[in-house]
Amino acid sequence: MFRPDPVTQEEAAAMFRAVLNLFGKWELTDDQAATLLDMPLRTYRRWKSEGPGRISRDGAARLSNLMGIHKALRILFSEARRGYAWIKADNAAFADVSALDIMLGGELTDIMRVRRYLDSERGVW
Repeated sequence: MFRPDPVTQEEAAAMFRAVLNLFGKWELTDDQAATLLDMPLRTYRRWKSEGPGRISRDGAARLSNLMGIHKALRILFSEARRGYAWIKADNAAFADVSALDIMLGGELTDIMRVRRYLDSERGVW
């Protein structure tokens, strides 16, 4: 089975910076962002202002899946603002709650569920 090389700390730090930008586009609160990244609010705020510390494997997987969601939304919506708004809109595919509500369950699998849905919508699976 093919196993990609693990994400380096430099790559994870770059993804963290990109995800911070994405969270701004999604208009997330710091509490929501910390939940998505599964870290204490205080740590999130410190990393946000000073740059990330050591990013765990789980953290890198979260960042990678969030970037995958962003990519899928950019492909599915020609107008970026619609993709950014989609994340908070109620969705029949998620029992009339938003993708953000699903992801705020806090588990990596919650983020992966939204990514899988978007990938299937764009015909990747």
